[in-house]
Amino acid sequence: MGIRAGIIGCGKVGHMHANAYLRIEGAELVAVCDSDIGRAGEYAQKYSVKPYDDVEKMVRDSGVEAVSICTPHPLHANSAVPALETGAHIIIEKPLAATLKDCDAIIAAAEKNRKIGATICQNRFKEPCKRIRKAIDEGKIGKPVIGIANMFSWRDEAYYRMDPWRGSWKHEGGGVLINQAPHQLDLLQWYMGPVSQIYGRWANLNHPYIEVDDTAIAVVVFESGALGSIVVSNSQNPAMYARVQISGSNGSTVGVKTDGGAMFIAGVSGVMEPPINDVWNVPGEESLLVEWQKRDNDLFAGTDINYNHYLQIKDFVEAIANGTKPSIDLREGRKTVEIITAIYRTTRDNAPVSFPLYPEPSDETHFLR
Repeated sequence: MGIRAGIIGCGKVGHMHANAYLRIEGAELVAVCDSDIGRAGEYAQKYSVKPYDDVEKMVRDSGVEAVSICTPHPLHANSAVPALETGAHIIIEKPLAATLKDCDAIIAAAEKNRKIGATICQNRFKEPCKRIRKAIDEGKIGKPVIGIANMFSWRDEAYYRMDPWRGSWKHEGGGVLINQAPHQLDLLQWYMGPVSQIYGRWANLNHPYIEVDDTAIAVVVFESGALGSIVVSNSQNPAMYARVQISGSNGSTVGVKTDGGAMFIAGVSGVMEPPINDVWNVPGEESLLVEWQKRDNDLFAGTDINYNHYLQIKDFVEAIANGTKPSIDLREGRKTVEIITAIYRTTRDNAPVSFPLYPEPSDETHFLR
């Protein structure tokens, strides 16, 4: 018997969590929960577990210790808080929540009940992403002074019609910023450090059938004095790439292309290209780029799309077993939501937004202008 695990939200990404638990030594998937008991039943049959339509009942009756939250973004707190209050540890799919108010409610419930909480940011477990973090930690680029997060992707109308929650403020909580860009935003702040101020804009440029943003651009000032830029879009057809690039005070630049072509869609598409370091100008290490790219291609060929979820969920399970902190906790997840919220607010107010950010009533009205 290992750590007993359950999944809340029986949609597409829930399968990635289920497959992770099934391959983690020391974990046992025992229950699933969904507001639609029929859908929960289908999941339960597939994974030979018990279905529920009530979070608290699932935690109490099945004795789950680890719970994955895989519901639409605005519903994360509705699942996470009762799971924590009933005694489970939680790991939440990105983003932590759709609003800072919900983020803070989840964090407060975890701290009150002394439970472990983690936010899925699986890109941090990718080897080329880890190399950049290591280079920064070892001072190989000096201090980070310029950070760039770009994503030029595409989502068509069929994508937004795929599930009823997609493309609306009420049910998705936002667009490209809240759904596709969190991976790049998380890496940017992980590498560059705390944000001081953001000024930017979001827009819907060529998706008239949705309410939310399909593009966002921002200038970022970090507490260190470093500068950054964010350009993320679902309006590039065909999709090109997603990448993060960091330049240091010694003139070196390192970068990672996390995605080539279209961003992965859970349960629909595969990952077409491996994540690779596409720039590496660290003095004396320039020649390593070819070797690393070969290594990353070989790893990509030998693993599946669940691999990085598996690594992070394994880290979460081990934190529960050992009573330690997970690599990416709830407060780390809040940082990305803070950046997203700042871009929505700066567009609303036509003025720079300074950090830290706290919940506002406008967050609940979906930033409609």
